[in-house]
Amino acid sequence: MKTRLACLLAAPLLALAANAAHAADPVYITLDHSTDGVIDKASAQAVWAELLTGKVVKLNKLYPTKRWGFVSEVEGGFNQAKTCVVTARAMMLPVTMNKSLLFKPNKTATAFDALPNATREQCQDLAKAKLKEAAGGVLSGLMQ
Repeated sequence: MKTRLACLLAAPLLALAANAAHAADPVYITLDHSTDGVIDKASAQAVWAELLTGKVVKLNKLYPTKRWGFVSEVEGGFNQAKTCVVTARAMMLPVTMNKSLLFKPNKTATAFDALPNATREQCQDLAKAKLKEAAGGVLSGLMQ
């Protein structure tokens, strides 16, 4: 009787522990190959984290985290006329057996813009906005 009662009490706890283990969202590999003067790696990773939040579970069903990852590249700077020129590219790439990304893009999106008479901070904000636009374009193409 005591064993049976202990099993009845332990079963919900085991189920709860199993659900907690599965509750963690899978994580995509995200890499950034941007020019440091335009956007730093932490900012680029923050953009990916923001855009992937809430979408990973659904996206993982179609594009498993073990098989796919994302790369971003933001290039640019100032020309002689003090115009900030930025190009951002986001790509979805396959993951290799050793958990690195193979440069064979499945989806790609590019965004670019120019801002005349910009400060360094304004140029960095523009770079972040263009990365959001490009990465959002890749993700929206995947979620349809």
